[in-house]
Amino acid sequence: MTKEKTQLKEFLEAIGVLQWVLSFLFLGLACYILMVYLMFTSLWPLSTLYFIWLVIDWQTPETGSRRTGFVRKWRVWEHFKDFFPIKLVKTAELNPNKNYIFGSHPHGIMCAGAFACFSTEGCGFAEAYPGVRPTLAILAGLFRIPLFREYIMSAGLCPVSKPSLARLLSKSGKGNAVVIVIGGAAESLASSPGVNTVVVKDRKGFVRVALEFGADLVPVYSFGENELFKQVILSEGSLGRRFQDLFKKIMGFAPCLFIGERFALLPYRTPITTVVGSPISVPKRVLPTEDEVDHYHRLYMEALSKLFHEHKVKCGLSENHELRII
Repeated sequence: MTKEKTQLKEFLEAIGVLQWVLSFLFLGLACYILMVYLMFTSLWPLSTLYFIWLVIDWQTPETGSRRTGFVRKWRVWEHFKDFFPIKLVKTAELNPNKNYIFGSHPHGIMCAGAFACFSTEGCGFAEAYPGVRPTLAILAGLFRIPLFREYIMSAGLCPVSKPSLARLLSKSGKGNAVVIVIGGAAESLASSPGVNTVVVKDRKGFVRVALEFGADLVPVYSFGENELFKQVILSEGSLGRRFQDLFKKIMGFAPCLFIGERFALLPYRTPITTVVGSPISVPKRVLPTEDEVDHYHRLYMEALSKLFHEHKVKCGLSENHELRII
């Protein structure tokens, strides 16, 4: 029997998720405002010294993060994971003497499954895959935000840029697993309860990188990710959708119109099951051909579809539920 949660436990879980949501939405902007505000107070030397440090340290996110076990093992991530709850499912062994590129799907609104499983120790990744170190790759622009960059670097996140990926896959030894949310902002706009749509047909850059560095490809699917928030899906061609697309093109992320279960911001308590598939062996090709890229891209999509259909019923979907790949 499942042990009933106490009111205190439920409160701590809600606080853990709320701080994560607020950080996702507002912490970057708050850091900008704080640094500018300090420039007009008696504490302006602190802000000035930090901006000098920022210039000196500008390339650190791409040449080596400041990952700390302290942040990744915060107790708050246990409460965060238990709120939904989030579960990591292992389907195959991963050789710690190889490097990997995990393709994470779907993006959802905030990538709760990918964050909990790969940027914290709350879901037990280290125990499930000993010797393999996951690194979630996110928008490079987030590492230009003062103070906020220090926080996300301490959690081991890295920019999803070629120099950053090259360092992890060629200069950091073996056992590295770079986690890329393939669909990105475009996929977030399709996030809605009952919908399982992934944007991957025209996303081949991750396959090219895998070939260049001989990193095996691993499909990952987080069942329940799209159930956390209700989103207003704007029709293609509408004024609102054109604005979302323009904003996405300029900023790299899309402004989604969503609402949660409580206070508009707390997501629904829907279980998330993040299933890590079997690795697809990829040879090393310094200059991969288009045919090679297309071949392994096709293998990846087939493996992703197979992973989805093998686990959908166990994860609460009906037998006739389909995965839409666009």
